[in-house]
Amino acid sequence: MSQPSESQTPPSEPLPNNNDPNRKTGIVALVGAGPGNPELLTLRGHSWLNRCDVVLYDGLSNSEMLAHAPQAEHICVGKHGQSRIWKQPEIIAETLRHAQAGRTVVRLKGGDPAVFARTSEEVDALVDAKIPFEIVPGITAALAAGSYAGIPITHRGIASAVALVTGHEEPGKPESALDWKALAAFPGTLVIYMGVTTAEAWTRALLDNGKSPGTPCAIIRRCSLPDQQQISCRLDEVAGHLTPASKFRPPVITIVGEVTRLSETMAWFSRRPLHGQRVLVTRPEGQADELARLLEDIGATVFRHGVIEIQPPNDWSDVDSAIDALSTFSTVVFSSTNAVEYFLNRIFERGFDLRVFAGARIAAVGNTTAGKLAEYHLRADIVPQKANADGLVEELSDSISGQHVLIVRANRGSRVLPDGLQTAGAHVREIAAYRNVDVETAEPAISEMVGRGEIDWVTVTSSATADNLHRLFGDSLNQCRFAAISSITADALRSHGYRVDAIAQSASMTAIAEAIADALQR
Repeated sequence: MSQPSESQTPPSEPLPNNNDPNRKTGIVALVGAGPGNPELLTLRGHSWLNRCDVVLYDGLSNSEMLAHAPQAEHICVGKHGQSRIWKQPEIIAETLRHAQAGRTVVRLKGGDPAVFARTSEEVDALVDAKIPFEIVPGITAALAAGSYAGIPITHRGIASAVALVTGHEEPGKPESALDWKALAAFPGTLVIYMGVTTAEAWTRALLDNGKSPGTPCAIIRRCSLPDQQQISCRLDEVAGHLTPASKFRPPVITIVGEVTRLSETMAWFSRRPLHGQRVLVTRPEGQADELARLLEDIGATVFRHGVIEIQPPNDWSDVDSAIDALSTFSTVVFSSTNAVEYFLNRIFERGFDLRVFAGARIAAVGNTTAGKLAEYHLRADIVPQKANADGLVEELSDSISGQHVLIVRANRGSRVLPDGLQTAGAHVREIAAYRNVDVETAEPAISEMVGRGEIDWVTVTSSATADNLHRLFGDSLNQCRFAAISSITADALRSHGYRVDAIAQSASMTAIAEAIADALQR
């Protein structure tokens, strides 16, 4: 993915061929990015991102959405507290510059382009320049905040109307354009946007015009994101919660009205088992998605830092020799999904097919590995109920004596499986179908978070991962809690002095997530 522009000022030079009289004018899509959660992007928004040439995105649009536009140039037009905020004329000029050069431009805007987003100014400029455009709706923060806080902003018995109100009007107005007397008497729900720095002013305006000080309110920060926060209070308490010292900083939505009381029974987001927990997933790049999603679905804020890389063998000769001799093995044991993938792919690369397994039993260390075999149309004959190396040894020990067994595994790992099968009388051959390679250096941002105690849990899926975690982070991880995929991995962690609070009941990503949730309930 191309990187967002680091420039603090928009470029002014023309794009190549900008003066070409034969060039065609581009098109601009003003796309609503929604309230924050990247999965709340619409399909139409995704379609535009997937085929555009350039994305101009603001700080309220989740930058993870840029993954849908890997082919495009990414230009950040400002993020509060991190970079200079571009002025609206600068954004318009940059949009026109790219469109007039014949490029397809996505202007990615937080929330919905039609709600407090200054879209009309950008559209006016496009109309004047005769540039075609499309406006793609997004989920606006009022709706998202209500849904994610368990607050229906309309309710047939409580509020039959809703008003969206800006708490930050255009600077320089001689007086407010809002009718605060009417808003104070409004027979429904008020939703205040951009009202943090002006909280004292707008709450005072409502109170002075007759709104009851005891009116229930809900202040929701970073709605739809894993670290969403919520405060329930009275109207006369709102300003006190939004002072600079409170650290309850934008983006914030304030819902004013009786419907906010329903959050007590309808809240769901903040009641998920891992809400507020910060979890570090250490699986290799490309293999972390499943566990990350499972953890996010039950409320965790997930950070990723692979400490092991998965690579093919430096030399395939040992693997090829085992493939050629497969007919001599009565049992083939797969120790992981990676073992399945690398070994099967090598079989196919050499021009063979699944008939090479004829006559052999196939064993998998757990259901996840068996599932990977099924993707290759192979059924595992043996899958232990206790899904780990110990369980597989127990399952095979009564039937393996005198047999030739092939174990397909990584270049390093626990000796439990091969030693256990040899003790049971098997003639064991091990081959490394892939390599676990240590990541050499820790990412600075993750190291800083660990050092500041900002990681609650670390997930570990192998002994090699445990060892390299210790090498990369050392004793700074002592303030974290660990979740291990097996008792073997847990022992590896304990050997480095780490505290293991959760051990998966089976060797699967689902079991790791469940183990953390169970540990938090104890």
